[in-house]
Amino acid sequence: MTQVKLRSQRTVVTRCHGLASELRAALAQLPSDQTNPEIIDAIWRGESLGTLLWALSLIELPAYDTPFDYDVLVAERIDNPHLRSEAEIEHARDAAQLWHWRARTTLLQADGLVALPERWQSFDQLIAATAMHGFESGLLPAPLRGDFRAFEAVYRHLTPSQHAVTHSIALERHHALNWLCGLGSTWEDVPTDT
Repeated sequence: MTQVKLRSQRTVVTRCHGLASELRAALAQLPSDQTNPEIIDAIWRGESLGTLLWALSLIELPAYDTPFDYDVLVAERIDNPHLRSEAEIEHARDAAQLWHWRARTTLLQADGLVALPERWQSFDQLIAATAMHGFESGLLPAPLRGDFRAFEAVYRHLTPSQHAVTHSIALERHHALNWLCGLGSTWEDVPTDT
């Protein structure tokens, strides 16, 4: 586990207010403006908002194939927040990074843009080992046929739409948790390397 310096509870609450305001404005534009990339991005940032509300011990974190209920997020009052422990946040961050890695691996495989490290014979072998290690570390649900489990299916068999959902969820949650752990000087420059 990497040593982190969590942002202050007050800073997290302030970020939540900003994200909630942005999400409310984006939701108000639907359905008439549902193809506007800025509106779509603002709505997906609801995953970041939900993750930060989770970090404040106000809501639970859904599975990585289940988006937060955005109507609930914008209605959530930030009363009596209590920032979770560094260990709990770091654990969630590790899980988010794994899910984000899996989503990116799917894209890289499809594009043929990445070579396997020498010790692996195939992407399936690498993914199976990662899924099992993540499960044994308590970061992932039990693997399904040597892969991450999403939508009660094998991740590599997800439809493009399902993959887009899991990718967006993982990216936003990974971003929020990295920001919370002090990575990046501003919200906009948080790294999400996998």
